[in-house]
Amino acid sequence: MLAAASTTSTVPPESTQQAIGYPSLFLLVLIGALVPVVPTGALVSSAAVVAFHQTAPFSLALVFVTASLAAFLGDAALYWLGRRGMRSRNGSRWLEAIRSRAPEERAAQARGRLAEHGVAVLVLSRLVPAGRIPVMLACLMADWPLRRFVRGNLPACLAWAATYQVIGVLGGSLFNEPWEGVAVAVALTLVISAMPSVVRRFR
Repeated sequence: MLAAASTTSTVPPESTQQAIGYPSLFLLVLIGALVPVVPTGALVSSAAVVAFHQTAPFSLALVFVTASLAAFLGDAALYWLGRRGMRSRNGSRWLEAIRSRAPEERAAQARGRLAEHGVAVLVLSRLVPAGRIPVMLACLMADWPLRRFVRGNLPACLAWAATYQVIGVLGGSLFNEPWEGVAVAVALTLVISAMPSVVRRFR
């Protein structure tokens, strides 16, 4: 009885977890979209693991909506700031930050693919690790208006959130304890993120 009471007192109820978790997920994914140093894919997968083990209805749906909305708003804000820098004579620190994260070789490849395939490249760029920023820079160089970028980026963010949520659900379904599923989901996302750099190094 005492052990059960102590366990209940140390583990917050699901309502408290959700009240803290969803706003935190939204803010972290939004910041990660603006400043691509936060491992947003791992965050979404971890949140999906926790939601998978909760009894509250629509937990996974709320993770999907929260993550995709935050990614969409973050991308739109970053693109808007980049367009302001393109129109400014002196540029901007946001535009320079985008350029610094897009190596010239990858940016040139993104421009070629964007010219050939259009919006489809924008959708795929969200699913390829480190592919979002070079394609965003290519859209800026092609002078895409914000409205066109937003239309193409919406399905990209939905596909991205769904992909990493599936990774989390798979990790959560393998174990009874959420922390074990979180560890597996984070490991998978880190491996996926590291694959492009490993392939380029071997090449």
